[in-house]
Amino acid sequence: MEVAVVSGLSGAGRSTAAKCMEDLGWFVVDNLPPELISTMVELGAQARGAITKVAVVMDVRSRAFTDDLSSVIKDLDARGYKPRVLFLEATDAVLVSRFEQVKRSHPMQGDGRLIDGIGAERALLTPLREEADLILDTSALSVHQLRAKIEDAFGTETSTQTKVTVLSFGYKYGLPMDADLVMDVRFLPNPFWIPELRDQTGLDGEVSNYVLGQEGATDFLDRYHELLRLVGAGYRREGKRYLTLAIGCTGGKHRSVALSEALAARMSDEDGMTVKVVHRDLGRE
Repeated sequence: MEVAVVSGLSGAGRSTAAKCMEDLGWFVVDNLPPELISTMVELGAQARGAITKVAVVMDVRSRAFTDDLSSVIKDLDARGYKPRVLFLEATDAVLVSRFEQVKRSHPMQGDGRLIDGIGAERALLTPLREEADLILDTSALSVHQLRAKIEDAFGTETSTQTKVTVLSFGYKYGLPMDADLVMDVRFLPNPFWIPELRDQTGLDGEVSNYVLGQEGATDFLDRYHELLRLVGAGYRREGKRYLTLAIGCTGGKHRSVALSEALAARMSDEDGMTVKVVHRDLGRE
């Protein structure tokens, strides 16, 4: 069982960090009272492998925060869990700007000024900061840069890969609602009009050879694959880890199926990607 504690100053990016770790496969619990952290970890350890990584996000809404949390960290360490502590911070000027942008008060501001709440929280969290394994100053970081740093620290090679779904479909059944990119391959001749191919599908060798052997088919695959390399690299830089590529023909039986399989075969050799194929409308006719 891997255990991480995510904490830091309000407005420094805890929510972004929590979402990122969830995307990396961590079981994330937000604002759990410190005295329940050990219980949560033990329950996770008893889940028979269903939960292998637990991240607890903590803030100063628990006023006994620092003393309780320090003792919990020591207790977990003694039990062999070796929790890693991520501490997020930013300069006072940046934090003031962020709070003003969202028009929210600081949780420790009370009747005072915003800067007073920031100062009080910074002082309260000093002991935890000194125990942190990783301190990230988010003052000059964009959301995507912060995600990249967290992925480097807490991700694995598998969890940071872009998960690509190549989805074949038939236009007569409607566009896929979850598609990021849609490509129409009805520019190729339809095997439906070849009697001996009509009852077969794009998964059959004869249909696949017919479709891929048409003029423009190989050029299309070459150029679309090259375009997707650029798009995929951009998505990874922006922290997007899921990509659905929809390829459509009339019925979702011949052309789109054959080209989806061929495109997925090419993309499976790409670094940083895992690829699967889904044929949405195959078998509907």
